[in-house]
Amino acid sequence: MFTGLIEAVGLLENVRERGGYRLLKIKTEMAAQGLKVGESIACDGACLTVTEYGGGAFVVEASQETVARTIVGEYHKGSRINLERALKAGDRLGGHLVSGHIDDTGKVEYLKAVGDSLELAVSFDSIYDELVIEKGSISINGVSLTVNKTKPGWLSVNLIPHTARVTTLGEMKKGTAVNLEFDMIGKYILKATNKQKHGNLTIEKLRESGW
Repeated sequence: MFTGLIEAVGLLENVRERGGYRLLKIKTEMAAQGLKVGESIACDGACLTVTEYGGGAFVVEASQETVARTIVGEYHKGSRINLERALKAGDRLGGHLVSGHIDDTGKVEYLKAVGDSLELAVSFDSIYDELVIEKGSISINGVSLTVNKTKPGWLSVNLIPHTARVTTLGEMKKGTAVNLEFDMIGKYILKATNKQKHGNLTIEKLRESGW
């Protein structure tokens, strides 16, 4: 579990393929902060497992499913990656609950200055429209953000100068692919609501039965 508050931006030193897996060696000061083999790190929002570390870098493995569902397949040597270690019990939840399981990849439509901040617009598959609401939470490349505006298959967020400076989002270009994770609580509520609509037991049936 993560919060969407980025701790560091890592530099991809090496990419290797092994049996359908992608092995990513990421250089970062985080490697000297007590990492352990087997722990989870969100890499641009995708939860990956540390398999080795040392020399100022760590290695994670991405499965075929992860490569297919995220932007990991587009990484190359020199890619900059937002990093966050897993949430510890007792930590402040400064962003929102982020699982590290990517729902969709979107495309940057534009990044433009609005006063001292930046407005980032992203398009995505409109099947996810019900999970995006104004002032709701979303994770873009692992960064916890608040949705400003939305329309079918499209949303925009505001990046304060600090966020633009300490993450990769301030570097986005039109057409850049990004990882999207929609609000976890919203997904559970939507599933429960749909089940109530389509299940055999409904509110109306309960009322007809005298409940």
